[in-house]
Amino acid sequence: MKTFLGFLSFLLLSQGVGGVLYELTGGWFRLWSVVFRNGLFDGYELAVSAVLIVAGVAVGAAASARRWGV
Repeated sequence: MKTFLGFLSFLLLSQGVGGVLYELTGGWFRLWSVVFRNGLFDGYELAVSAVLIVAGVAVGAAASARRWGV
């Protein structure tokens, strides 16, 4: 479970950072971010990317703080 949470944290962080870099560089990271290819988030791409970064950090903290057997 800890490995899965670590992978999920990496995935969320990479998508969030990719979205922020896409916005700041004017589209260089278009293949790296899923947020900008989805029409559901039109106009909110940067906010969704920030939420993904926060969620990735939270999942990573939960993965490292998880105690086995409790």
